[in-house]
Amino acid sequence: MLIDEYLPEFQFSETHSTEVRADPGRILDAVAAYRPESDSFFRTMIALRELPARLTGKRRPEPFGMANFTLLDRTPSGLVYGLIGQFWHADYGLRAVADGAAFKAFREPGVARLALGFDVSESPRGCRLTTQTRVHCPDRESLRRFRPYWLLIRPVSGLIRKRILGSVRQTAER
Repeated sequence: MLIDEYLPEFQFSETHSTEVRADPGRILDAVAAYRPESDSFFRTMIALRELPARLTGKRRPEPFGMANFTLLDRTPSGLVYGLIGQFWHADYGLRAVADGAAFKAFREPGVARLALGFDVSESPRGCRLTTQTRVHCPDRESLRRFRPYWLLIRPVSGLIRKRILGSVRQTAER
């Protein structure tokens, strides 16, 4: 999987997949074009997630979305995005990342790296599209702070990933 090149070591992971009747290029084009912000469930969950920031005056100028991620790499069979931050903070504690090389090289104590990968492989019914989210916390403190956040957001994150896969499948099969 392409994600292995960008985040081979991680403490947290979530994987989902679906069958898609389309060629790999068409599937990855649908992934690249997808914007979860167009999904009312995603917008509602992000609004709830960002409620503490609004209440404390640490509101972000724009709601969180795919624009916060950096495309790290795309191959004929995969795509991977990266995000760096202190996700447990009300404002996500995001750090800018220019590209895949900068993502790999980033090493700041207390700041986690997240990779969101999409891989396409051939299957008997067309292709299997798999998405995997991985998070690496570089030290004990970030691990201690991220773990409860992950336990809280993981169920919603899983639902969002499944909705992304369903939408991508519909788009690619059209």
